[in-house]
Amino acid sequence: MKEIFIKYKAVIRFVVLFFGVYLVLSGMYSFYLKASADSSYYPDFVTNLVARQSAAVLETFGYQAQLSEYRIQEGMLLTIDGQYAVNVVEGCNAISVIILFMAFVISFARSFKKTFLFLLAGMVLIYTVNVLRIAFLTVALYKFPQHQETLHEVIFPAIIYGMVLILWIVWIRNINTNATE
Repeated sequence: MKEIFIKYKAVIRFVVLFFGVYLVLSGMYSFYLKASADSSYYPDFVTNLVARQSAAVLETFGYQAQLSEYRIQEGMLLTIDGQYAVNVVEGCNAISVIILFMAFVISFARSFKKTFLFLLAGMVLIYTVNVLRIAFLTVALYKFPQHQETLHEVIFPAIIYGMVLILWIVWIRNINTNATE
């Protein structure tokens, strides 16, 4: 049994670190969501911020964007040009995706400084792409409502998860490059 642990030490380390980091960060996020139930931001601060920033992006591109609380589906209703477009809910804020990204990167961490800088840059990039993704999804649903399922369920999740996959590949290549130096 000891030989197996020695042979697969790197794999075991990755799995333990990945799930450990993921569970801790997810637990902290869950605590944040419960604590934010009493806040003045609806549904929570981050989701509210993502909705407001997505509306600002839309306005930058010349659309009239309006936001209102949508308590029935616990989100922020984002409308453009006076027509319903999207409901920005907690799952739209990319925090769960960022947690997944962080767990993977930390599982392969070698040096604190490089890991911290990559995490910081990756989180900012994921967050920014997510805000742009919501703004573009809003316009796409506004212009092509008949393609709602494909846009919401396939294309736009592919954007955010594709971005994470690219960042993971960059991180792994960075580790392999540093290991051979």
